[in-house]
Amino acid sequence: MLTHPILDQLLELKLTGMHRALNEQIDMTDLDTLSFEERLGLLVDREMTERADRRLHYRLRAAKLRVSACIEDIDYRHRRGLDKRLMQQLTTGEYLNQKLNILITGPAGVGKTWLACALAHKACRDGRSARYLRLSRLMQELPIAKADGRYPKLLRDYAKADLIIFDDWGLTPLNDDTRRDLLDILDDRHNRKSTLVTSQLPVETWHDYIAEPTLADAILDRLVHNAYRLTLKGESMRKTTANLTQHNTTE
Repeated sequence: MLTHPILDQLLELKLTGMHRALNEQIDMTDLDTLSFEERLGLLVDREMTERADRRLHYRLRAAKLRVSACIEDIDYRHRRGLDKRLMQQLTTGEYLNQKLNILITGPAGVGKTWLACALAHKACRDGRSARYLRLSRLMQELPIAKADGRYPKLLRDYAKADLIIFDDWGLTPLNDDTRRDLLDILDDRHNRKSTLVTSQLPVETWHDYIAEPTLADAILDRLVHNAYRLTLKGESMRKTTANLTQHNTTE
């Protein structure tokens, strides 16, 4: 059997997984022990695995997550009030099916961004799309997008993402344009997609942070009332890491 033309055809058809698997089969010494169906199954399995890996790579690249984080690495030992049962519930991804939001609040350094990115990473692994947005940079990007004509496309992209992260909510004052932009984004996503917010500010102070009462009511109505809440506390985990590093250095 002429395998080289078949290998070339597999590459031409962009079946790179099957191409690699067939190359491996050619080098197998016990190839005769496999039936045709078993060999074909190995080829198809490799192609499906590699396509799934490529799709995951694309979703993670599009998500632009701030940190590389996985739910399997969540630290429940650090005393920060992290509800393990709730986190396990969230990692199932059911909140995405129900179009519910997640609000993670707490002092600096307790792992809010890390947890947000871990949940987004899990969503990408489950075939969902995610997008990380730092609120201060978003506020800078939107006026530029309006000026160069990208604003409608940005809104469409934000509306389509299964999960959007608004990180560092409350660190930068909002202006009138930003309030309306946030309302537009959240209105497009309300009861359609899930939004995750991290903030050092308690949720009870968000109305005052937004400042304009009418827009604050509208924004929070779309964000808070259908959301899971994770309220973290305790010392910064960065401080703990720094202390450990200093301790090890002095030994």
